[in-house]
Amino acid sequence: MTDPLLTVRNLSVTYPGDDGDVRAVRNVSFTLGRERLGIVGESGSGKSTTGRAIMGLVGHPGRITADELRLGDTDLRGLSERGFRQLRGKRIAMVLQDPKYSLDPVMSVGQQIAETHRTHLRSNQRDAKRAALEMLEAVHIRDPERVYAMYPHQVSGGMGQRVMIAMMLIAGPDILIADEPTSALDVTVQTQVLAIMDELVRRRGMGLLLVSHNLHLVSSFCDRVLVMYAGQVLETCEAGKLSEATHPYTRGLLAALPRLGDRRAELPQLQRDPAWMADLA
Repeated sequence: MTDPLLTVRNLSVTYPGDDGDVRAVRNVSFTLGRERLGIVGESGSGKSTTGRAIMGLVGHPGRITADELRLGDTDLRGLSERGFRQLRGKRIAMVLQDPKYSLDPVMSVGQQIAETHRTHLRSNQRDAKRAALEMLEAVHIRDPERVYAMYPHQVSGGMGQRVMIAMMLIAGPDILIADEPTSALDVTVQTQVLAIMDELVRRRGMGLLLVSHNLHLVSSFCDRVLVMYAGQVLETCEAGKLSEATHPYTRGLLAALPRLGDRRAELPQLQRDPAWMADLA
């Protein structure tokens, strides 16, 4: 078995509160190889915070602790902001939910992609533009020359997300973290964007960490799934066998999913058990 690209052991993220510390992430452990790993759970379960902690994007006064947090042979614990900047984009990249909040509104989308190439690969302007055009074509954007010159407000949500994927992958990272990358898109465009991301991740032999609340999506798109609740991982299972999950929380989430042809007056309501929090004290 090859060494994992990412190793996380007992990762916790804590914020100070009026009534004491609030643990947004609690002792999360997993490894990521050259595979597609999904993290699912309700809003507030700690999915996005886990991804941001790995990227070093938990701002003050949040505190990150871990017994092990390693990107390949690099220990991320205590890494300086300068050290993280050298890793972000080049070795690990992150696609966020809505591109209109992530792209610079006063730069063309092509310039932003090319800037990533110049920053991490020390390329000149001509080579960076050529690489950016090739990357736009790789994410299935027709007429990349025209799109290269467009500004973020001129592109649709689906095209903007393709631009973000191009920007995050142009420097050739080993890992891509996708935080709800299709939540702002309609269903048809969601499928297209996921297919593009899947194609590029597989072709490059990368590791993908997909954060989502959509159980249908991760069960069909990922290889493994982590199910999070209240900041902790309750269950890990193969994505294709998610319907066979055993934890009551996962079973409750699955039962609450609407199904075509299933005539139910009301969807079942998830019943939470205080015992799930017993080991979090």
